[in-house]
Amino acid sequence: MSWRAEVDELQERQRLAQQMGGTERVRRQHEGGKLTVRERIEQCLDPGSFHEIGSVTGEAQYDDEGKIVAFTSTYLVIGRGRVNGRPVVIAGDDFTVRGGSSEGGIKDKLLRVEMMARDLRLPLIRLVDGTGGGGSVRTTEVLGYMKCPSLLGWGLAVENLSTVPVVALALGSVAGLGAMRVAGSHYSVMVKETSQLFVAGPPVVKRIGQHYTKNELGGSQIHARNGTVDDEAATEADAFERARRFLSYLPCSVYELPERTQPRDDPTRSIDALIDAIPRDTRKVYKVRPIVEAVVDAGSFFEIGRWWGRSIVTGFARMDGWPVALMASDPYFYGGAWTVDAARKIRRFVDLAQTFHLPMVHLVDCPGFMIGLEAEQGSAIRFGVETITAINGSTIPWCAIIMRKCFGIAGGAHANNARYSHRYAWPSAEWGSLPIQGGLEVAYRAEIEAASDPKAKLAEIEARLRRLGSPFRSAEAFNIDEIVDPRETRKIVCDFVNVTAGARPVGPTAFGYRP
Repeated sequence: MSWRAEVDELQERQRLAQQMGGTERVRRQHEGGKLTVRERIEQCLDPGSFHEIGSVTGEAQYDDEGKIVAFTSTYLVIGRGRVNGRPVVIAGDDFTVRGGSSEGGIKDKLLRVEMMARDLRLPLIRLVDGTGGGGSVRTTEVLGYMKCPSLLGWGLAVENLSTVPVVALALGSVAGLGAMRVAGSHYSVMVKETSQLFVAGPPVVKRIGQHYTKNELGGSQIHARNGTVDDEAATEADAFERARRFLSYLPCSVYELPERTQPRDDPTRSIDALIDAIPRDTRKVYKVRPIVEAVVDAGSFFEIGRWWGRSIVTGFARMDGWPVALMASDPYFYGGAWTVDAARKIRRFVDLAQTFHLPMVHLVDCPGFMIGLEAEQGSAIRFGVETITAINGSTIPWCAIIMRKCFGIAGGAHANNARYSHRYAWPSAEWGSLPIQGGLEVAYRAEIEAASDPKAKLAEIEARLRRLGSPFRSAEAFNIDEIVDPRETRKIVCDFVNVTAGARPVGPTAFGYRP
């Protein structure tokens, strides 16, 4: 009366599923410099923590007596595991089975993993390799009819973006729905040289007269620089480590606050180098990342989106153990001005911080919007309005440190003006509706032209206005909360984070995350 025979069959099916697409296809996967889906899952998760769901889903072949003789697993491996000791949901495409396409008809498995993440309130990791749930022209013969396109389940994926952290790693050539699953995430990574992403690959675009290799058409050198993905990894192992680190700053879901780690850096640490960080000559640039690294907990800064929208630096860090979102102007690119890409990058980053209740620290050196024909053609003001609306619609705590320039509409968006925000300035700060140099000759044209020495008159007016432009004059009128010693910046920001830690309600926000 034992069920040993059935258990033996179960174990045999699981053994066959572990073979994936077979020895030859696994060999080709390795020769292409890529791991198999099961190797990827094992490396991405804490060792031994993977618990598979649907381990015997696939297509079986039987002999005349009904005994299984062959088994092909589905293209998608799903389950739960742990990252840094915390539970996660994971889904990995198996390129050795039908090139990662869903010809096998297991759409329910893709939906199930999204549902699992939502209802268990756990982060979701997508390991995408292939069409990742999309189809192939061979599907028509298999089904016997031509399918009408639909995005079944995408609403659930969008819902998850406002509920749980979603990470997507492009680990091969991904297209169609696979590309959507990568781009439609909170954090996405491509592997240099071995992963590509496109709406349609080289064989399809060849039909419109464009002849490119996979890397020329959709390599990481394109998409990590246009904002489609956030990061470019050197290897798959590097991509896994980036995903693990990204998740370490976030809660499991919006129903929790980000977890504080044991502080390992003095919150009152003074930073002597900051007293000389900003050049007196406003035409000179400086490196902002060393400033960021000096202010945050040692070694805690994790940059996101380094290669696009480069006039703004964005990333996560810790302050006295608390996770924070951090933005910093980078004067090496357009003087720190908001370009179209910078505005898009900021809006998306603010949404991310808002969704997961991260306080925002903003180191400001912004001369305003990028100006000129290219900025107008790109609709800089339209994207800027979207970004400013996101900032003023946020409810997270804000702390702005104005290091140097803060001009115009973009400068005015250095903090949330609709709520109480902490606003400080270094003595090097300067601000206004527009820089003195930009408006002086227009505002004082008649006076300058009437002078016996127009150049001397221009210099006299500029000197007079610069004295009035001192941040101390603004502080006298309480137009800024406080002028601070740059060396005390870390102490000030740590105090901000600790004071506001209890002022962050949990749960979904008023508006969802917009990828």
